[in-house]
Amino acid sequence: MTRNSSRAVWFWLGVFIFFVTFVYLLRSILLPFVAGIIIGYLFDPLADRLEKLKLNRSAATSIVLLGVVLIIIPAFLAVAHIADSQIRAFIAAAPKYIASVNHKLSPLISSLQESFPSLSKEGVMQYLQDNISNGFKIFVRILQKLLTGGYALFNIVSLLLITPVVAFYMLRDWDKFITHTDDLLPKSHKKEIRTQAKAIDRILSAFIRGQVAVCLTLGTFYAVGLSLIGLDLGLMVGMIAGVISFIPYVGSITGFALSMMIAFAQFDSIYPIIAVIGVFVCGQILEGYFLTPKLVGDSVGLHPVWVMFALLSGGALLGFLGLMIAVPLAAVIGVLMRYFIDKYKHSAIYK
Repeated sequence: MTRNSSRAVWFWLGVFIFFVTFVYLLRSILLPFVAGIIIGYLFDPLADRLEKLKLNRSAATSIVLLGVVLIIIPAFLAVAHIADSQIRAFIAAAPKYIASVNHKLSPLISSLQESFPSLSKEGVMQYLQDNISNGFKIFVRILQKLLTGGYALFNIVSLLLITPVVAFYMLRDWDKFITHTDDLLPKSHKKEIRTQAKAIDRILSAFIRGQVAVCLTLGTFYAVGLSLIGLDLGLMVGMIAGVISFIPYVGSITGFALSMMIAFAQFDSIYPIIAVIGVFVCGQILEGYFLTPKLVGDSVGLHPVWVMFALLSGGALLGFLGLMIAVPLAAVIGVLMRYFIDKYKHSAIYK
């Protein structure tokens, strides 16, 4: 390795360490800024199209963000209203669910008592009832704490107030930002860096925009399907399953588990439970054979296991901020790894 190449390696290693340290130390305040940057990135092509219609960049940015706000706010208010009404109904029906579960488990406990005579049926029933009640109370308390906690409230307020401002400036100045960044690239490696940056952009645009469409479609499908069956909290569970479907298999598994628990407590017949199973089986077929191949594609280069690892790692290290930057970082690392592997295969070491 030459002296110049050695200096370059140490320089970029130092930049990487500085970036990681910066993100980790300021992770508690970066969320609205990262959200604004992501919005700017996602809607830059739409603003570019409006510019071609002879609109200046500021006007195009204002129109795009106004359209986003006019869509998101009514949708959010409608979803919040429906979720609130369903949660209230679920809380009111909780004692009935507990009694139903106890009644359905009674034959199982009786058979266990035949095998273990020392086992008290009344004691087991009381134990199950207490634990179900306590688990439900803990769940409600955690939900209330997440929604009303000071840190959560700070994040919500900062997202509502700071993110639109950051998104406006990022979207308005996105092309200038790209131009200035391109001007700072090392001249000797500018062509290679541009090639890799285009590859990263292709993967991110295909994955993020496609995955958002998949999540919205699946959430609508699950919510409508479970609601038609008559499942309590069906709309809310379906939306939750759709939203977290960006983590491979986690959304469908979570939605299926929640739906089956509610269905077991709510329905006395086996047919609605079979219908719930059918909804999630159809959802998996719809996702695997139609939505993901058409909207995301197989050429994005992000394996589901790699995406899952990146999201879980990002969430564990940086919370919600980590979830937001996990996929972009996974795409960057994936492109760079393929680049270095290609370099390695053309090197004297490999040959």
